[in-house]
Amino acid sequence: MSTEDLPLALTVEDVAKILGIGRNSAYSLIHSGAIRFVRIGRQLRIPKSAILEYLGIPTP
Repeated sequence: MSTEDLPLALTVEDVAKILGIGRNSAYSLIHSGAIRFVRIGRQLRIPKSAILEYLGIPTP
């Protein structure tokens, strides 16, 4: 999967799959502030730009 194929907002499960980590580890990264997120009601959404920033991939 290339970065262009990623949706603009990802779920925690999507982030876990992309990073190759477990769901609990993804939640830990998000709640520690390592990865930015947006809360929509009770749901967490992670902007595509936040994942690219965490991975050190420059955004256009």
